[in-house]
Amino acid sequence: MALTLHYHPLSSFCHKVLIALYENQTPFSGVVVNLGDKDSRAAFLALWPIGKMPVLRDDSRDVTLPETTIIIDYLDQHYPGAQALLPADDDERRETRLWDRIFDLYVHLPMQKIVGDQLRAEAERDPRGVADAQAALRTAYDMIEQRMAGRTWMVGEHFTLADCAAEPALFYAAMLVPFAQTHPLLAAYFERLVARPSVARVLAEARPYFHMLPIKDAIPARFLQGEPPAA
Repeated sequence: MALTLHYHPLSSFCHKVLIALYENQTPFSGVVVNLGDKDSRAAFLALWPIGKMPVLRDDSRDVTLPETTIIIDYLDQHYPGAQALLPADDDERRETRLWDRIFDLYVHLPMQKIVGDQLRAEAERDPRGVADAQAALRTAYDMIEQRMAGRTWMVGEHFTLADCAAEPALFYAAMLVPFAQTHPLLAAYFERLVARPSVARVLAEARPYFHMLPIKDAIPARFLQGEPPAA
């Protein structure tokens, strides 16, 4: 198989690429990276010294790609499926890229800041940084709430790269700074996302690893039920 994704099922940024792959049923092999295992870590760092997941390897074109947006752009160009994740219209394409950045930078990264702080020793925690991250999430929620008025998906009439970015960021962020009671349009959008078959599959595959999360006790019960789908 030409495509190999190096990833971890619990990683939110890996979820973004997995959603794109599953949206178009793109064939690929998966290599689960365990950074806590010496051999797995060494093999991954040999592939991508920065050490950030996911990384896509395309043996047929001798291409190694990091960075989620770059990977999905590559898939859309070289392995297109029924669901174009980047619109053909120039304006919609620009909007898609903008909202992809908004989710990555202003939802995903603040969420990771809050989660990461919980992994620190008490004396090393950063309450001011966490408060700033929480405020950033609320600002982003307000923007998304306004954006979703009269919309089903972030851009145009179809599921795009922006929606691939939205679900993983919102899934974890909702456990830290809830939005269900304060942002009804955002909450409804989130429900559409998690009902998407590609997203449901990603979450099912992550389920056996949820116990590893520092925020595992905040995971809604509905996401803890069932078994992972067959490969």
